[in-house]
Amino acid sequence: MAGPHSASGARTGWFSRFRRSFTIVWIALRHGLDELVLSSFDKPGLRRLTRILTVGRQLDAPRGQRLREALEQLGPIFVKFGQVLSTRRDLLPADVADELARLQDRVPPFDSAIAIATIERSFRRPIGAIFESFDPVPVASASIAQVHFATLRDRDGRLREVAVKVLRPGMLPVIDKDLALMHQMAGWVERLSADGKRLKPREVVAEFDKYLHDELDLVREAASAAQLRRNMTGLDLVLIPEMFWDFCHPEVLVMERMNGVPIAQLERLRELGVDIPRLARDGVTIFFTQVFRDGFFHADMHPGNIQVSVAPDTFGRYISLDFGIVGTLTEVDKDYLAQNFTAFFRRDYKRVAELHIESGWVPAGTRVDELEAAIRAVCEPYFDRPLREISLGMVLMRLFQTSRRFHVEIQPQLVLLQKTLLNIEGLGRQLDPELDLWATAKPFLEKWMADQIGPQKLLEQLRDEAPRYAQLLPQLPRLLHDYLKHHDRPHDRDLQELLREQQRTNRLLQTLLFVGTGFILGLAFMLLAARLHLFL
Repeated sequence: MAGPHSASGARTGWFSRFRRSFTIVWIALRHGLDELVLSSFDKPGLRRLTRILTVGRQLDAPRGQRLREALEQLGPIFVKFGQVLSTRRDLLPADVADELARLQDRVPPFDSAIAIATIERSFRRPIGAIFESFDPVPVASASIAQVHFATLRDRDGRLREVAVKVLRPGMLPVIDKDLALMHQMAGWVERLSADGKRLKPREVVAEFDKYLHDELDLVREAASAAQLRRNMTGLDLVLIPEMFWDFCHPEVLVMERMNGVPIAQLERLRELGVDIPRLARDGVTIFFTQVFRDGFFHADMHPGNIQVSVAPDTFGRYISLDFGIVGTLTEVDKDYLAQNFTAFFRRDYKRVAELHIESGWVPAGTRVDELEAAIRAVCEPYFDRPLREISLGMVLMRLFQTSRRFHVEIQPQLVLLQKTLLNIEGLGRQLDPELDLWATAKPFLEKWMADQIGPQKLLEQLRDEAPRYAQLLPQLPRLLHDYLKHHDRPHDRDLQELLREQQRTNRLLQTLLFVGTGFILGLAFMLLAARLHLFL
């Protein structure tokens, strides 16, 4: 039974959401966002309505500036929305895109005194006892945190240049209010919309909720950065800063300072001799490697988080920053997505349709030929075209129409991947409008699929499972014997036969293990002998 405190909490929660809704509407009207929306239509009636609504309001600032300032005032969730939009210059006017690009790393900073106080509170030491030097002027400021440069001595006594990331104060209450509002609106959409159950709005918001709260823990971000750094070792396409674990705290993160040129400064990169088309291709390779090989990917790849190294030994490599949002995929998700992409790049639309039905994304009774024809009609016009000739807005609109017609269910666990893919495609469009996204990705995916079903993959799986099998196999005869001893007699004959079959299987596995071990050892001795011969 709910008591008075729960009723009071519900009233407080309702009032908090109402107050936040009123604040959002007030800020939108103050900056004339209603005028921006209505003036984008060519209907004479809407234009007259726009003139009426703007009477008495001073809206002299450029439209892009007004939109940017409104998003900054509304808080981190809206700033992140603006960051995603800023990469889509194919969907926005140039003046608006230029202003939104300021949200990537030029959000107004908070007071440096607060940043220093946060650092000192986190490490319980004065700032001078932590760093050899600390620049109070932030070098970058975004929706969740801001960054200062400093120097410190590592465990070996070496002086190191570092970047210090400090969480903005008071972020959690603001984010929680907006998320509560989003949860409420998702519930309305699910109940009132004909597509509510198919779109799964509450599950999508729940995924967004989880990622945003993860971003507020800088220790989690440091761990994600360390994992990505290990994964990318050997790829020689991207640099990821080292984390200084002695100076990591939920509110403060100290990492290696990276020296590069922001990827948005294309003219400067060209002057320095960076191969921009190659940079675009490398970005696609990095993305697909993280997604399909590792199942662990940087999910906030807007230009504010990417630089390019111009140091002689790492010239032209990406530098990734800000690992607050990372995405993960299960083996099932990776396999399914890779099969879809591979079939898509081969224009095997029938296989794409079959995969959608097999996965349960569309109802089981869906006709394969009808879904195949619909997918072909959406995708075929955009093959063999550079990015500059692809209208993403048209593709999305037609895909949405198709998904509604065939009752395609939204997959909440893939929403972050879809957002990142939009970032990558937008970044590629800025770097090289002539980039053929499909041709760049196809060889990688085909090789990955071949590796997944080849002998190397089988050996890796056997190696990974060997310790578990080695522990389990000797126990099977005893377990089956105990089962025979304590269960009904009518089943004994079948179980005895199963026991004999298991013993034969054990002997076969032991033989194969012996032969395989002998083969591997023989091969190792041959390679060792060959190396000794070359050395001598």
